[in-house]
Amino acid sequence: MTMLDTFNHGDFAAAEISRKLRETVSVVIPTRDTAGTIAATVAELQVLAKDGLVAQILVVDADSADGTAAVAREAGAEVVSENELVDGFGPCRGKGDAMWRALAAVTGEIVIYIDGDIADFGRHYITGLVGPLTDPGKHFVKGRYQRPFRYGESEEPAGGGRVTELAARPLLARLAPELLAFDQPLAGEVAARRELLEQVPFACGYGVEIAMLIEVWDRVGIEGMAQVELGTKRNAHQSLAALAGMSSEVIAALAETLDRIGREDTGRLEAVAGTGPEVTFRPAFATVRAGA
Repeated sequence: MTMLDTFNHGDFAAAEISRKLRETVSVVIPTRDTAGTIAATVAELQVLAKDGLVAQILVVDADSADGTAAVAREAGAEVVSENELVDGFGPCRGKGDAMWRALAAVTGEIVIYIDGDIADFGRHYITGLVGPLTDPGKHFVKGRYQRPFRYGESEEPAGGGRVTELAARPLLARLAPELLAFDQPLAGEVAARRELLEQVPFACGYGVEIAMLIEVWDRVGIEGMAQVELGTKRNAHQSLAALAGMSSEVIAALAETLDRIGREDTGRLEAVAGTGPEVTFRPAFATVRAGA
């Protein structure tokens, strides 16, 4: 079995990446009510933009009520409403849909997605994620990190990422064990070549990361993928009720994606596929672009 290449963000320096990388880089941040964190995130990205590593900082906002768009724009990002991208598909239906629609606005050959609510985001996220893509044999990179869990005034060093540990990883162990090599299969921090992203369907909601992981694996194999250690990720924790809904979407998206690719070396979740929450998939963006 081929091993997944795993790196540390410290393995890659911005100057070295810029020297080796021939493609331009777009950073996409899907946001919903993240006014408290987005300015600091954009400020970190602006440093890399001034160094020439990042060509585009694109915030795709869910028409946030807290002024996220204005804060991001003032910080120097390019800001678009998720509902104004891609005609003919109705209103945006969640994070995955926003990520898919962003492909209509990105200019870079490499696309990096990051979450907008990270309290301890640093530019090392970007250098870490894009670093492995200086190897033309790598097409997709996913972040790994520690998820501290904050409760009131106390913080435990681990304990976040409960949907990952209770739903995603146990299911992958049974159904697609090669992908268990990814410590954070639901990480929102990924980098990929745009050409690849335009070939895969996107789940519209919280199932986008697990579906994307499986679809990419089916196309480029584990040898074309990598993960990179990013340190810690601190963001808001959801209620148990919200996590239950997220888990259901993740399981349904995983089931439908495995059913669609139909590989003989994966398990099946026929009892779940089609019976859980509705998961809307957007088609491979290349087909939309071709029909434009």
